[in-house]
Amino acid sequence: MTSEENPVASKAELNAELKALLIRSYENGIDVEGAFECRNGVDHPDWDVIVTEVQKNEPSE
Repeated sequence: MTSEENPVASKAELNAELKALLIRSYENGIDVEGAFECRNGVDHPDWDVIVTEVQKNEPSE
């Protein structure tokens, strides 16, 4: 899937796309924790993405 096929138009959609990507990667045995350097050429900014695992919230009783 590329951004041309399914454009992201809000932060909520970006969060959903990132969540889906991380879950697919994790389920395929990829260690998703760490830093990822995203170089994008001269037309777009570069980003550094850091992924860390966080503790789940306690379920409410």
